Amino acid sequence: MVTPSPRIVAVDYGTKRVGLALADPLRLFAQPFGTLTPDEAVAALEKLHQDEMIATVVIGWPLTEAGEEGPATERVQQYINRLRKRLRGVEFVTWDERYTSELAKVRLQEIGGTRKQRRKKGRVDTMAAAIILEEYLATLASE
Repeated sequence: MVTPSPRIVAVDYGTKRVGLALADPLRLFAQPFGTLTPDEAVAALEKLHQDEMIATVVIGWPLTEAGEEGPATERVQQYINRLRKRLRGVEFVTWDERYTSELAKVRLQEIGGTRKQRRKKGRVDTMAAAIILEEYLATLASE
């Protein structure tokens, strides 16, 4: 029996909603997983870690326009600390998430759907997580 590779997960953290995306077992593609509350996302990640093992969590790091850390990065760091307590042995990677929400909106528009569907913030959060993960996977592929 072949044991699947531990998963790589991306997190687009927000105080109300957390977008999640998963890499496929071969680590080639990012698959949107969904948008949950911060508490629900912790529980979903715990279950995924128990069921399939998570190797890495790539979490969006909300730098300012000038590329500096601020109050938003402090909130994300608190969430990372919370996840670390629940996801033992998992590597955490912060990833510059500037412009991922704008890219997500463009991608959702390209995919189609009604304007109302594209404006649902949960869809944007999930797509932003997928974009973060795609960028991270691209760096792994180029190594």
